[in-house]
Amino acid sequence: MRNAILQLPEARTVHERRKVLRAAMRQLERADLYLAAVAYMDIGDREAQRALNKVRGDLANLGRYLGERRNLDSD
Repeated sequence: MRNAILQLPEARTVHERRKVLRAAMRQLERADLYLAAVAYMDIGDREAQRALNKVRGDLANLGRYLGERRNLDSD
């Protein structure tokens, strides 16, 4: 069986695209866990905290976008 992630984007079937989007969303969830761990450390730097919050917000937006794309591909 071919690995959908390793396929060129143009060569992926609809099913393979959905698999890649699901894998990407899982990776984003893992990244958010790591960022949450960093936030919990409370490193005491306001600028770092502001940047961390921005990155977490961007990550959440990307996750929502990919979820919407996955839903569109399933129609």
